[in-house]
Amino acid sequence: MIKLIASDMDGTLLPEGTPDINPELFEVILKLKEKGIMFVAASGRQFESMRGVFGKIEKDILFIADNGAYVICRGQLMKCRSFKRCILEEIVDYIRHMEDIFCMVSTPEGAYTDNGDDKDMVKWIREGYHVQLDEVEDILKLDKDIMKVAIFCKGVDAAQVAKKIVPRFEGKSHVMVSGEHWIDFMEVSADKGNALSEIQKMMGIKKEETMAFGDNLNDIGLLNCAKESYAVAGARAEVKEAAAHVLADVSGDAVLNELKKLL
Repeated sequence: MIKLIASDMDGTLLPEGTPDINPELFEVILKLKEKGIMFVAASGRQFESMRGVFGKIEKDILFIADNGAYVICRGQLMKCRSFKRCILEEIVDYIRHMEDIFCMVSTPEGAYTDNGDDKDMVKWIREGYHVQLDEVEDILKLDKDIMKVAIFCKGVDAAQVAKKIVPRFEGKSHVMVSGEHWIDFMEVSADKGNALSEIQKMMGIKKEETMAFGDNLNDIGLLNCAKESYAVAGARAEVKEAAAHVLADVSGDAVLNELKKLL
């Protein structure tokens, strides 16, 4: 019997970089809760962005934010994984030598960028992801815990760019592709799968009692924690290979329709 459902957001539950979710999902999640099945929203997004989408049922679900670096359970902080200062400085120095990228960082208090001259990106992130993105002179001067450094690679497939970056930071940072153009740097143990595993242990739920959905490389850890794992129709090939099932439904409500089967 399924007791726990975890789902990615962008590209899985809603179009990437938008708040456009089917409100019927909220009704289904609440009905599943009545049946003893908990729902976990898992995303590379910051918590405030996720909250902007799921605000109506915020206290009824769990959140895995920033790819597992920040975990909230019914309004209470469970986990916050942040960088050591020396690793953060190494990452930022590396990024500043890259071309055609936009960089932002996540903290428990919000998101920040020192690429504020790119007004189009700032506007899209604020309006599309509903992120409170503040502009600063230098992100390294922030006196805050930084959980994630995210870069948007303009005009190229992030997976191709990441092939060079991943080995460069092996053992120092968990580097993962979280969208067609997004690459995220996190503390080395931060991963959606690690976060979901911690939730399973806390709730006494087994892998066999877990269902998960995803579409991109940062979802593979999540899928590995669930026996009933699903890749959506538009998922990357690597994700489809990792999943136990591939949804044939190409509509934007593929996950919603699958969840209805549990009611």
